[in-house]
Amino acid sequence: MDRAQKGTTIAALKSKLAGARGAVLTDYRGMSVAELTELRTLLRKSAVEYAVVKNTLAKLAVKDTELASLAGYLEGPTGIAISRRDPVAPSRILISWGKNRPTFTVKAGMVEGQLVSAAEVQALADLPSREVLLARLAGTFQAPIQGLVNVLAGPVRALASVLDQVRVQKEKSQ
Repeated sequence: MDRAQKGTTIAALKSKLAGARGAVLTDYRGMSVAELTELRTLLRKSAVEYAVVKNTLAKLAVKDTELASLAGYLEGPTGIAISRRDPVAPSRILISWGKNRPTFTVKAGMVEGQLVSAAEVQALADLPSREVLLARLAGTFQAPIQGLVNVLAGPVRALASVLDQVRVQKEKSQ
């Protein structure tokens, strides 16, 4: 690779990382080409790009950016999954795909500009989806209102029950 190609590669990687909402660094050691192709296909369905990077070029790409802390994880064979839409999508897909592959490991990640460790990437992957979290939040807001409605309806319900018992008593006495 000549100097011009290296400069182009560094600029391309820098622009991809600058627009990324989420990125995960992986060690793909021991993986076959077929497995990597399967992973890329799975990631592409969620608008996540996966690329094998040269560590020296990647270190130059992240140098003097907010992602400079990723440079410490750029050792050994490195692949990077980048998402511009969902910051958690790379974590979720890579963790679920790599469960049955002991040679595939996650090194670290970046979510919304913050460095996250491999354990934190795992924790992000275990989080429920955004829709589920929003539904739980709506349920949390709704619970006190339902409680209030039940409390306010209690006296009305009691009055209706008393009136019903009075009606039953009158029917028995006639």
